[in-house]
Amino acid sequence: MSRIHEALKKAEEQRAASQGGNIEPASISEMVNESAATAVAPAVEHTPSAVSAVPSFSSPFTFDTLLASCAQARWSPDSKTMLFFNSDDEQGYGMEEFRTLRSRLYQMREKQSLKKVLVTSSLPKEGKSFVAANLAQVMVRQQGRRALLIDGDLRGPRLHQVLGTASSPGLSEYLLGEVDEFGAIQRGPMDNLFFIPSGRTVSSPAELVANGRLKFLLNRIEPLFDWIIIDSPPAVPVSDAGLLANYCDGVLIVVRSNATPFDIARKARQEFRDTSLVGVVLNGIDVGSSYTQYYYSSYGHPNSQGDGRR
Repeated sequence: MSRIHEALKKAEEQRAASQGGNIEPASISEMVNESAATAVAPAVEHTPSAVSAVPSFSSPFTFDTLLASCAQARWSPDSKTMLFFNSDDEQGYGMEEFRTLRSRLYQMREKQSLKKVLVTSSLPKEGKSFVAANLAQVMVRQQGRRALLIDGDLRGPRLHQVLGTASSPGLSEYLLGEVDEFGAIQRGPMDNLFFIPSGRTVSSPAELVANGRLKFLLNRIEPLFDWIIIDSPPAVPVSDAGLLANYCDGVLIVVRSNATPFDIARKARQEFRDTSLVGVVLNGIDVGSSYTQYYYSSYGHPNSQGDGRR
């Protein structure tokens, strides 16, 4: 065993030297244990489709490596719904509400761990993608803040459309083991805002979300970002939102004004633990309502309305 140990130690030293890294003290003993296990374990033939659910990476993962390795994409954001890409307009309709939402989340962060936020709704077309995208944008408008926006809706993705970018490669390719995180993450024209699109259509999205790779991805990239915002499918029709919530610190439910039935909204609420629900966002308030008339006339906001039906 001593000769095996020495040989493995030498091989590890050579590997570390070639990568410019250091050897962890525990790695040698782990390699010896793995070698002993290999001697008695039957050989297993691996195919490209049978990728490990928890891959291992030898290179360090820092923000500099992310900037150098992920794709620089050309985004063409929808100006009607992506509120914060126009740096010249600081008082557009709805922008102050997202700043208020940002402040509320920071207040909650003082009392609980809150970085990975899932945005969902009861039913389609209540505005969850609209809220998720603009929440990520308003986060990076603060100096030095970084945000990652993930389209976790593998059934009806919309974020790539409103951002004006490609949908693939993205999350589904990563979960299938076809690309690493550098291949899935895009960076666009807004500083410190990164995006993982949904990827190509898959036949079993719930099983793919639950295969373990998403948890690994979030654990790996979480230290690089101040906020990770995940857009999920609606909570009532399918189970994906509940699965995604298991990997997040909090859940925001989007409710559309004068549209979402009360019993449906309550059913969506019951899909999540009390501790995970951090708030409800009321979307699509009529500009002519008494609340908006008072608020916007008092503070000088323009009387216009964007389409938040996403």
